[in-house]
Amino acid sequence: MAKAIGYITANYSTKNTSALTESRPVASLPYLGRYRLIDFPLSNMVNAKITSVGIVMPFNYRSLADHVGAGKDWGLSRKKGGLFMLPGSAFGTTRAGTRFLVRDMIANKAFFQRSDAEYVIMSSASFVYNMDYNELIAAHEANDADITAVVQTAPGDDDDVVSFITEEGRVTGLKRGAHEGNTAFIDLFVVGREKLLEMLDWYTAVDYLDLFEAIEQEPGRVSVKTYDFAGYCAPIFNREYYYKSNMDMLKSAVTDDLFTPERPIRTKAHDNAPAKFETGSHVTNSRLSGSDRIYGTVDGSILGRSVVVESGAVVRNSIVMQNTVVKSGAVVENAIIDRNNVIPAGTELRGTADDLFIMEKGE
Repeated sequence: MAKAIGYITANYSTKNTSALTESRPVASLPYLGRYRLIDFPLSNMVNAKITSVGIVMPFNYRSLADHVGAGKDWGLSRKKGGLFMLPGSAFGTTRAGTRFLVRDMIANKAFFQRSDAEYVIMSSASFVYNMDYNELIAAHEANDADITAVVQTAPGDDDDVVSFITEEGRVTGLKRGAHEGNTAFIDLFVVGREKLLEMLDWYTAVDYLDLFEAIEQEPGRVSVKTYDFAGYCAPIFNREYYYKSNMDMLKSAVTDDLFTPERPIRTKAHDNAPAKFETGSHVTNSRLSGSDRIYGTVDGSILGRSVVVESGAVVRNSIVMQNTVVKSGAVVENAIIDRNNVIPAGTELRGTADDLFIMEKGE
């Protein structure tokens, strides 16, 4: 896939923010204990042999930059091509649904100009999926369109997801928000590099718009067709969908679809010891990470690295992020506990399936 370069946007916000995204961009949200959301689009690109990837960075980029580094863990620390940290517009973070801001593309035009690749694959970092981009390129080459956008039938309502109005596979309009059954855009598309540069010249005067908003201003000037993706795909724009997608990972059918040996999802390497189950511990239907130490009970939960569940403590139907200690006798249920927290002995933190308990990041 030397014929394509990658462009990942990470400088956007969501309509329904939470304590989980106050100090970090959505792209660096921990996922399934050991991953970050940025790992999915980045791994998909690397698995397709794309060796030049630019990430549009948000203003609060520290955690994201720390995670991806120079791209070594994805094979992108190289002399030719590699991983590029691209500047992003702060204006782009203020509008829900805007993830491909024309202004950012114009500001980073040199990234596109200096490549001789035929195509650009663009993605946000808010959808969890594993896809063969070679198939996307092949579909684009066969469908005689300027842009091929990847879609799925929306499984539910989401204010942050963009949905397309289509006619025989051709996009004729868009709307912010998706309702169950809509043609939902999963923030992934392929466009010819030369065509993209031409479009950026056209849309200079409306650089404050999302690329697809700009295209909508002049119907018929740019041909956009859809490509249906049949695999597992989850939008992560609010805490409910974040929780649901993590809990989906407790189903073997979902993990078998998402984590395939031929297309591995890569992440930053950590030299952790294996999880340790002490005498008297009880763990069922859960995903644990390296250096976890379990003395108590864990059921239907996701634990990040170096989590300690002391004797008599219970973690049930919850996500507990790294370096958190659940003290003896404490109960955590239907909750998301951010990293670096200590749950005092005897404390009960209980949410419900419809109203999760959220604890922000500790010191």
